[in-house]
Amino acid sequence: MWIADEWKDYEIIDSSKGMKLERWKDIYLLRPDPQVIWDNGDLLKKYSNIHAIYYRSNKGGGHWENLKQTPSTWQIHYKDLTFNIKQMGFKHTGLFPEQAVNWDYMMDKIKNSNRPIKVLNLFAYTGGASVACLKAGASVVHVDSSRGMVEWCKENVKASGLEDKPIRYLVDDVVKFVQREIRRGNHYDAIIMDPPSYGRGSNGEVWDIEKDLDHLITLCVELFSDKPLFFLMNSYTGGLTKEVIHNLVKLRILPKHKAKVEIEEIGLSITKDNLILPCGITGRVEFYE
Repeated sequence: MWIADEWKDYEIIDSSKGMKLERWKDIYLLRPDPQVIWDNGDLLKKYSNIHAIYYRSNKGGGHWENLKQTPSTWQIHYKDLTFNIKQMGFKHTGLFPEQAVNWDYMMDKIKNSNRPIKVLNLFAYTGGASVACLKAGASVVHVDSSRGMVEWCKENVKASGLEDKPIRYLVDDVVKFVQREIRRGNHYDAIIMDPPSYGRGSNGEVWDIEKDLDHLITLCVELFSDKPLFFLMNSYTGGLTKEVIHNLVKLRILPKHKAKVEIEEIGLSITKDNLILPCGITGRVEFYE
């Protein structure tokens, strides 16, 4: 497992009965996590410093309850990167801290490539990977179907002092955008994707990972440059195991490119009791020159 253990502004303090207590700089949030199936006591009774808790609804979704005054937005840092954090619906904060292991990987590959690198970030959300790649010196095309998420990425790029760096922001359906890029003859040295289990494009297009992921990866292979650097895919979909991702890579990428493939769970440390919380799967394809 790849563990994001170099954070200073973030930590999971404790976990119990489907909940995790996190520190986001100096703000403490209690949020649900389905992986936490153990009973480690009542976190609300154990800790008096909790700013807000997210309660799930039996009808779907849920709501935040602020126990202390909580800012509408605040910033946290990961090394030289800065991100804006907000309390969102569906328990989110706009950042997945476990992805720091991938930011480090991407930045290292880009910096050591000793050439200009063009990155395509698909399902790019609030731009954690886009900010990391920009910081490492790459040019980035950031694509997400949500205008709000793209605007949030712009805020993160500005917060990290990178607004003068080469990045294009697109509110678009990912599959349709990739198809257009193929027709235009555009190519990329690195492709990143973080596909949801289910979603809708900018014009209502339906995305279903079980039906559409194979096709998307097939299309992306056509976008690789003559000297691709890496392909990186994240999955938070329960049924998409390491071997399933490996099979897709074997079928779609390896027949056309020589590459090293690594697929691992990613996770975060839990300070109390020295536990590890699994947080999804990452597949990395590193191409040979």
